[in-house]
Amino acid sequence: MPSPHLEPRMPWALLAAACLGMFAASCSGTTRAPFLIAMAHDLRTSVPLVANLMAMTSIAWGIASLAAGSGSDRWGRRPFLIGGPIGLAVCMVGVAASDDYFGVAAWASGGGACSGAFTGVIMTEAAARVHDRQRGRALGWVMAGQSLTLLVGVPLAAWIGAYIGWRGVNLCIAGIALAAAFGLFVTTLRPAEKPLPHRSAPASYRAALSGPILRLLAMSVTERICYGLTTVYFATFLQSTYHLKLGGVVIPLAVFALGAILGTVLGGQFADRLANRMATFATAMIGSAVVALPLFAWTPSLAASVALAFGYVFVNALARPSLMAALANVPGEIRGTVLGLNVTAASFGWLGAASLGGWVMAVSGFPMFGPLAAGIAVTGGVLALTARR
Repeated sequence: MPSPHLEPRMPWALLAAACLGMFAASCSGTTRAPFLIAMAHDLRTSVPLVANLMAMTSIAWGIASLAAGSGSDRWGRRPFLIGGPIGLAVCMVGVAASDDYFGVAAWASGGGACSGAFTGVIMTEAAARVHDRQRGRALGWVMAGQSLTLLVGVPLAAWIGAYIGWRGVNLCIAGIALAAAFGLFVTTLRPAEKPLPHRSAPASYRAALSGPILRLLAMSVTERICYGLTTVYFATFLQSTYHLKLGGVVIPLAVFALGAILGTVLGGQFADRLANRMATFATAMIGSAVVALPLFAWTPSLAASVALAFGYVFVNALARPSLMAALANVPGEIRGTVLGLNVTAASFGWLGAASLGGWVMAVSGFPMFGPLAAGIAVTGGVLALTARR
């Protein structure tokens, strides 16, 4: 491994634009959470139907990412890096202008597809512009845009929405997406040092899934389920257990998001500084399993639950940069396909978290969330430990 002072300079402007793009994409769905009741009333429908918009977005996101990853290997990444955020901005304007549920559903699904068209490609571009032992940090900063949505995006959306409503919030997200498109346009004017060769045919999915890639994608699903179980249901758990109102969960959710950001940034350092990325991933996942067991079952006080949640998401977030760096360490001609497949796998993870969590909550309540998360985390850790280095 080269000495730190010999490493080339990180492309910080590109990483900032990529982080902003991830922030816009995440905000396009997550910031609906404070407005479910208002949207249901405005669109003359039910809260569960409005909540299902997240599932529609996730499905469209995963399908588009699958196609965009292969397409970026064939036609290059810039059309997706710039066109995706612009398309997302158009869809957010469409959501704001729709008068009925079906219109919002169509535009929200389109927004998910546009997000899927560029989020995986952003990671591919960032990975292509740094050395292998810089990829953990680079991808960690890109993925921090998702955690910033919880820390900044949702509370800010709730505050802005109090003045301009949920439609106005969607227009603000459109503006952020356009800013990200401009930033990515400027920072990718110079091609990567090793541009992708021209391909007459898209990369083979059989080639992309050869060797250890399928195992890495399965690990990605387990990691996203563990992360999603707490992200989706932690606020509901606090409200049910400690009888908090919506405003009472803002600070706990901010602490939770801060743990995710710190874990992602530190995990990027581990991914680049430690030799065995699979061991790093496994250690973090098994560590999160230990913290998961008391998280939903031991409730002595609100402060204790928030501290446990911070510890859980911090340890869990340490795992993802190592996984992403390992996925990016493939030949350049299939890197877009592989990272696009990873975003699709992550979408399955989010769907699994929402559906499994809902089923467990209905059958046995929150105390079983801990054993469920712990079992899935250990499964991911075992997959990593049994992989060939």
